[in-house]
Amino acid sequence: MTMTSQDILKDAREHMAKSVEYLKNELKGIRTGRASTALVDYVKVDYYGSPTDLKALAAVTVPEATQILIQPFDPGSIQEIKKAIDAANLGLNPMVDGKVIRLSIPALSQDRRQQLVQQVKKMGEEAKVSSRNIRRDCIKHAEQLGKDKEAHTSEDQIADLKDSIQDLLKKREGEIETLIDHKSKEVLEV
Repeated sequence: MTMTSQDILKDAREHMAKSVEYLKNELKGIRTGRASTALVDYVKVDYYGSPTDLKALAAVTVPEATQILIQPFDPGSIQEIKKAIDAANLGLNPMVDGKVIRLSIPALSQDRRQQLVQQVKKMGEEAKVSSRNIRRDCIKHAEQLGKDKEAHTSEDQIADLKDSIQDLLKKREGEIETLIDHKSKEVLEV
């Protein structure tokens, strides 16, 4: 079945939105010097052989501004959770305290802040590349639509579709830039 121009545009819109949403979730995991459950929510824990998000295995709270408290639903998984946090390379030292894990959030050095800003920019660039790849694929579909005799699509309609896809990309890249700028400022704040 041949895609229509509306299908192609809808596909581009949905996939680019997912790319931006993925970036938002990734940025939540970047430390800013303040404790936040988002730092560890998506840490993958090997739970009975299957990688599982930490937030699905434990209650994660912030009892004070510089500490995260992790209380596993299954106390037997505490060592696996500790290993996963160590492996996630967050720069945090998990301390097992009975049936809970405490994470103290140390103040970030200026060098570490600069490293985190570089990491944020790299994530933003990856999101842009993803969106550009989506644009490329959708433009290929548009060109295919133009070659399809049964579709009865004029060259002008194909050109308009390509322009719409390009405009959508510019909009998403703008959103990505805004997210990156905001997160960079947040990381650099002392």
